[in-house]
Amino acid sequence: MYKILRSTEAGGVQELELKDLCKGCWIDIVDPSDEELAEIMQATNIREDFLKPALDDDEKSRIEIEDDQMLIITDIPILRANNDYETVPLAIIATENYTVTVCLEPNRVTADFGEHNAKAFATYKRTRFIIQILYKSATLYLRYIRTIIKRTDDLEKHIRQSQENKDLFSLLDLQNSMTYFSTSLRSNSIVMERLMRLRTSTQTSQIIRVYEEDEDLLEDAIIEYKQALEMVEMTSHILNNIIEVSASLISNNLNRVMKLLASLTIILAIPTLISGLWGMNVTVPFAENPYGFVFVLGGAVTLAVCAAVLLYKKDML
Repeated sequence: MYKILRSTEAGGVQELELKDLCKGCWIDIVDPSDEELAEIMQATNIREDFLKPALDDDEKSRIEIEDDQMLIITDIPILRANNDYETVPLAIIATENYTVTVCLEPNRVTADFGEHNAKAFATYKRTRFIIQILYKSATLYLRYIRTIIKRTDDLEKHIRQSQENKDLFSLLDLQNSMTYFSTSLRSNSIVMERLMRLRTSTQTSQIIRVYEEDEDLLEDAIIEYKQALEMVEMTSHILNNIIEVSASLISNNLNRVMKLLASLTIILAIPTLISGLWGMNVTVPFAENPYGFVFVLGGAVTLAVCAAVLLYKKDML
């Protein structure tokens, strides 16, 4: 599916049909069919190899310029229904007349640009609009990372009280999310740095032109990506430490349980051995003594207590 928006001079935004496509429009494409892509290509003359890359989950972030068209592929964060985080490619295509975004699924980056905040952006200001999309992606990374940090702190407090499998699995899911974020942010930072270098290039002057008021926003976006990457690396390090400590605690607790069971086995083996010897069908001491059972039982208990005291001093209990 796709929608076509164009900002108005009054500060609003209007939705257009494809037949009404005009200069300064933004075409937001989400999980399109082959027929929809064919319609867009026919109406805009955008290259097919610019429209389709973002529909591949494994597409890497990059910038390409061909035939007065520029393709920017960047990874954006996605929050799943099970509170897991992943990244998906978002393609931003800039031509002399249009701005096109392509993504495999609905996302909060492009969804944030609509009638509810129409005064915050202008689709006909292509360069600024593209930078605003990139900046929105960076701020969304930061928001999700802060949420992950809070969840990490809560899990750490819970693990200090009890080590449960579900907590460890939650930590593992967060670690996987940080891995996705780290890889994507590194690629995005490279794209942003190249975009910064291209701002004065004659190769892109006809497609996008970075004006003085846009440079501050572009620099802010680059700073946000760098800050997000630093926070991801820090959080990943913390998660690794928590997982390692949790594994050590579980191993240590298991060793303590095994040590306790071994000590109890030794203590219980003493009366078992004595009762086995005195239960044999042979002549044994105190066999004829009316208090023989008490003597044997007392001796077994005494030896068991002595073994327990010795093991306690050896820190086995």
